[in-house]
Amino acid sequence: MGMQINTNLAANNAYRSLSNTQNDLSKSLEKLSSGLRINRAGDDAAGLAISESLKSQIGGLTVASRNAQDGIGLVQTAEGGLSQAHSILQRLRDLGVQAANDTNNDDSRKAIKAESDSLVKELDRIAGSTNFNGTQLLDGSKSKLSLQVGANADSQSVIDVNLASANVGAIATALGSASSGSTTFKVAAFSATDGSPQGLAAGTYNFESVKGGVTTTVAVTTTAASTTAEDFVSKLNADKNFNSSFTASVSKSANGTGDGIIIRSNDGGTIDLTDPSGSGVFNAGTTAASGTGLDFSSTTAAQASISAIDAQIKNVSTARADLGATQNRLESAVQTINVAKENLTASNSRIRDTDMAEEMVKFTRNNILSQAGTAMLAQANQSSQGVLQLLR
Repeated sequence: MGMQINTNLAANNAYRSLSNTQNDLSKSLEKLSSGLRINRAGDDAAGLAISESLKSQIGGLTVASRNAQDGIGLVQTAEGGLSQAHSILQRLRDLGVQAANDTNNDDSRKAIKAESDSLVKELDRIAGSTNFNGTQLLDGSKSKLSLQVGANADSQSVIDVNLASANVGAIATALGSASSGSTTFKVAAFSATDGSPQGLAAGTYNFESVKGGVTTTVAVTTTAASTTAEDFVSKLNADKNFNSSFTASVSKSANGTGDGIIIRSNDGGTIDLTDPSGSGVFNAGTTAASGTGLDFSSTTAAQASISAIDAQIKNVSTARADLGATQNRLESAVQTINVAKENLTASNSRIRDTDMAEEMVKFTRNNILSQAGTAMLAQANQSSQGVLQLLR
């Protein structure tokens, strides 16, 4: 080979090898410092795609595990309310058995009825106050809640919590002393076509309840006109005589405005209402469906009440059993999710993470080659210096 100075092939060859070594050394440093084998798509395009898919599943399973644990909390909250409802129903049954004994006089049975009415009201309160993060659980407003316990958008990732049988509100209505009769009266004065209230005149309104041939009549006198259903109901409920026999609430139209009143008789009787003007602003009234109610006035009535309570105890037992089974399923789902997450994380690690020992071997080799390449490049650059000897 001749001696040239314009083109130093040995230096170019050494430089090319040194550049490749330096590039490999840089990649090794990046992998060792980040702990990742794949830092960019160019490191392993197929591996990156698989790894990102696994990361999506791992992240989804992490959230799904929290969802399932929140679901367990929800189920426990509902079951806690049902547990208290069970206790109340058992006490109501004890009262029914006590009332069925003819050693009780009328005053004793009235005392039993007073306690049972109070307990039924507590059932209604439990139905309205048992909620999880603002979601009512026992008032019948939700028959089913869906829990996302998987990472994917499919039916296998959802567990439903059945609340249809956990309707404590319906139980309170069925057993309530005031549940056996109510009548809704639409009021023309509150249903003006132009939307403006026409007003309900002041005067004496007669409320009549008939049950078992016994008629209860209460007259309520208002001294000022009522422009809304809410105002009229407020005046009725403020009257002590009215409260002793009836309860009033507002009837809502489709758009949410009050268009009438709902009158409920405390003894479950058939209700009638007449207004002082006789102008027909009240319609004939629509009687609501009757409930069973609790009656401890006689042995026969008390035994019928016991049967009604037994039916509700069975309903609550069924609801608690359903919730217990769902809780066990959710706890199993959490364990399954955690196992799947662990295995997917291991799979992703094998694809994405750096084998530090192997990479350190590569780094050491490349570091030595880099030093050697640098030395050889220096030697190659010096090899052309021999030409100067010829020029002397």
